[in-house]
Amino acid sequence: MSDSGEFDLIANYFTHRWPSRDDVVLGIGDDAAILTPAENSQLVIATDTMVAGVHFDQQTPARAIGHKIAAVNLSDLAAMGAEPAWLSLALTVPTVDEEWLNGFSHGLREICEYYDCQLIGGDTTKGPLSVTVTAHGFVPADHALRRDQAKPGDWIYVTGTLGDAGLALAAQQQRVQISDAHYRRVLERLYFPTPRVAIGQSLRDIASSAIDVSDGLLADLRHILKASNVGARLAVDELPLSMALTESVNEDQAIQFALTSGDDYELCFTVPESKRGVFDTLMSRHPAKPTCIGRLTNEPHKIRLEHDGEQWQGQLEQHGYEHFRTA
Repeated sequence: MSDSGEFDLIANYFTHRWPSRDDVVLGIGDDAAILTPAENSQLVIATDTMVAGVHFDQQTPARAIGHKIAAVNLSDLAAMGAEPAWLSLALTVPTVDEEWLNGFSHGLREICEYYDCQLIGGDTTKGPLSVTVTAHGFVPADHALRRDQAKPGDWIYVTGTLGDAGLALAAQQQRVQISDAHYRRVLERLYFPTPRVAIGQSLRDIASSAIDVSDGLLADLRHILKASNVGARLAVDELPLSMALTESVNEDQAIQFALTSGDDYELCFTVPESKRGVFDTLMSRHPAKPTCIGRLTNEPHKIRLEHDGEQWQGQLEQHGYEHFRTA
């Protein structure tokens, strides 16, 4: 698009009535932003891209795309125990579609306002529709959650419920049939995920490792197992499942969705036995208490799935989403 068109787009949709922060000296409108990092803190940075035809389709509302591209980045910050601060946006659009841009900017602005994030700059270009956001946050120095500090015996927890976004996608693709009420519920989970920012921050100095569930529980848990050189034993009958999921498919199918579906953006984390009492006390104040689903073992990289204490006999059709999987 022309320079004038680009500047008009930025001015019309990404400048006015957006949240502002005192630590932003200079935001949108110059060659680069000027920021003031918090004292005695470390900067945590995450970047995600969503591409039309890969991460969303023509059915996806523009407002949902705006919300989700921020949410997936904020979920990464949550998994590090960070406090969100700034976002930058790289937006590629084929045309200046005012209706789409209104919806997209509205969804992005809403989540920025909720989590007190300021949009500080980025880029706009003409081309196939894609959206990239980089999120910046703070964590007290040397207190970030990581993947490589877990030990055998640590307990494994997840927030929220698992598999809802996967069920919504399966219903969209007509691979399962579900009621209208359940479809509305799980579609909301797919389109408007909730990054667990508050819980992530409360886990500093308690959790031994953490990751957000973006590609599926098994796939993402394996990143912790690899980084920490441990294994895991999971109780599939303890997985937190929504009523929408359990009333729409049988038990084995529900477990499959919970273990392998992406786009949940819940947190999976581990807690040492020595800190479990402190953790339980802390989580009693949260409206949605995380669920314990297993324990780490000393068998590196191995995951044992159990049901009622016995090895689960179900079959997994997939193990999680991979961007460059080949047939």
